[in-house]
Amino acid sequence: MVKTLMFVYTMILFLSLFIVAKKVDAQLRCKFDIDCPRVENLYPMIYRCIYKKCRLVSVEPLIL
Repeated sequence: MVKTLMFVYTMILFLSLFIVAKKVDAQLRCKFDIDCPRVENLYPMIYRCIYKKCRLVSVEPLIL
């Protein structure tokens, strides 16, 4: 009986990790490019506001 309860308890805890991890929304909301974070050490990549979410995009180098 104790082993069965311990197994059920363990399964509930294990499955709850997947439910919690599924609801994580790591993308930032924005209206304009200025709302996105500025990260200096990612030079060829910058954040742009695309479809109201900040997304990392590459920047073409300026050739003169």
